[in-house]
Amino acid sequence: MSEYVAPIKDMQFVLRELAGLDEVAALPGCDDVSPDLVEAILEEAAKFAGGVLSPLNATGDREGSRLDGNAVTTPKGWKDAYRQFAESGWTAVAAEPEHGGQGLPTLLSTTLNEMWKASNMAFSLCPMLTNGAIEAIRSRGSDALKAIFLDKMVAGEWTGTMNLTEPQAGSDLAAVRARAEPQADGTYRVFGQKIFITYGEHDLTPNIVHLVLARLPEAPEGVKGISLFVVPKFLVNADGSLGARNDVRCVSLEHKLGIHASPTCVMAYGDEGGAVGYLVGQPHHGLAIMFIMMNAARFAVGLEGVALAERAWQRALQFSRERIQGYDPAEKAGARVPIIRHPDVQRMLMLMKSQTEAMRALAYVVAGATDKAERHPDELTRTRAQGFVDLMIPIVKGWSTETSIEVTSLGVQVHGGMGYIEETGAAQYLRDARITTIYEGTTAIQANDFIGRKIARDKGAAIGLVLAEMREVAAHCTVIGGENFGRVGASLNAGANALASSVVWLLRTFPELPGEAHASAVPLMRLAGIVFGGWQLARAALAAHRRIGAGDADKHFLEAKIITARFYADHVLSQADGLAHCVINGASVTLASGLLDE
Repeated sequence: MSEYVAPIKDMQFVLRELAGLDEVAALPGCDDVSPDLVEAILEEAAKFAGGVLSPLNATGDREGSRLDGNAVTTPKGWKDAYRQFAESGWTAVAAEPEHGGQGLPTLLSTTLNEMWKASNMAFSLCPMLTNGAIEAIRSRGSDALKAIFLDKMVAGEWTGTMNLTEPQAGSDLAAVRARAEPQADGTYRVFGQKIFITYGEHDLTPNIVHLVLARLPEAPEGVKGISLFVVPKFLVNADGSLGARNDVRCVSLEHKLGIHASPTCVMAYGDEGGAVGYLVGQPHHGLAIMFIMMNAARFAVGLEGVALAERAWQRALQFSRERIQGYDPAEKAGARVPIIRHPDVQRMLMLMKSQTEAMRALAYVVAGATDKAERHPDELTRTRAQGFVDLMIPIVKGWSTETSIEVTSLGVQVHGGMGYIEETGAAQYLRDARITTIYEGTTAIQANDFIGRKIARDKGAAIGLVLAEMREVAAHCTVIGGENFGRVGASLNAGANALASSVVWLLRTFPELPGEAHASAVPLMRLAGIVFGGWQLARAALAAHRRIGAGDADKHFLEAKIITARFYADHVLSQADGLAHCVINGASVTLASGLLDE
């Protein structure tokens, strides 16, 4: 089985031509982000991903994490890999320098995170959750909490988790029952059970910092009565050393379809008198703070869709070049050929390639906008960038993860019968991808957020700006013309029109018939994702055309960008009209299906 090879050339192209790396490098605090530094970081990360994490991916999947009593043992090699990961400084890339971080922009850390996820998704979940916990404590924690926990977490010496879900609640956080009782010394005692807690217990670090949602005694009902608490596995002494074991235990591991190496824990708090916890922020404002972690996690899970699609594409491409079977149908005779010579295999590979590149481009563009929203000196620019990021987060999460299931499934199909055999590796990517549409909020949750908070709330203002930009790109393609750019421009313009008509329908329907609006939410999000992806590939084709005209020596790579955009326009973006029809006409029949009467 081949190991993961980071697509550095494509990453560099997207960083520079689409995501605005030069603009990000000019932002305050990004002075050191030179082209040489970026290249060096990507090359070192690629070596670590391909040489350390990737070889553990399949073996970790087969071995899985194990629970013995209350202790979890990760697969062979995991602990040493994490030690190397932390010692190499990868845990500190995006963190603030005041806590030992490197302060690099989100755009650059996004490329690294794609590598970690593509090479070994199960491993990557631990630093992903830790980063979210770091950000929550940094932005809302007291100075005392920051002093106790942040330096250790940034250095990778301790890890972090999010504890939201409970057995009776699922995604309905209003139903959370975990409780916290205030103590005379200013701490709290936390009681309750949480499920689906990623890396809630493990052997990679001596301490685990849990961020736990719970209710105070006087809390109002619903989501407005939830507070957030830091509950460490071990209490911390005044000198920073670890003290007594806290009253928190892993009582079981979930048996999952995929990501077997990642321990998904059922956590029990307070079985022996109460787990010591520390309030983060103000009482009853825990959900707002948790969403600091949640939004970052949703983007990161969307990136998992990109990463798994990339890994499945690499595996399928290599297999198609090595597998000898049948004859080239264009020749109708001669020797047996690699299956990549079969037209339908080429079609499947191009579906994998084009959609993966579209997802990557959109994710990186959103990452670049995140840096502008956080760092740009002009307030209006920051506001516009944040509006774009808010609009795109549910698309990156919902559309990318749904598409990753399609792409990884195509990877199994390219392998034929061998794809059904675990030893080839193709099936693992599909199994791992299946969690991503559920993890950190199901597809419908993302879609409902997209239509409600991101479109209806501002009456379509943010998406209207994006539609205008897409039409400009389509017009530019049309001006260049020819078979490729003419088709890309026409398809993108048609996609923008289909999306615009769907948005008009939504704005008219949402206030009066919210049930119908929500019945069309997922098709509308898929439509938006497909069109936004086509927009980015059209931009990539234009950039490639410009570089070819300037005499760029890498003509083969650049011409492939143009062909990929054309393929996507004909095979994927062409679905836009059908999806718009589904959005506008399909909602009422969904609600009239009679299922509630059965």
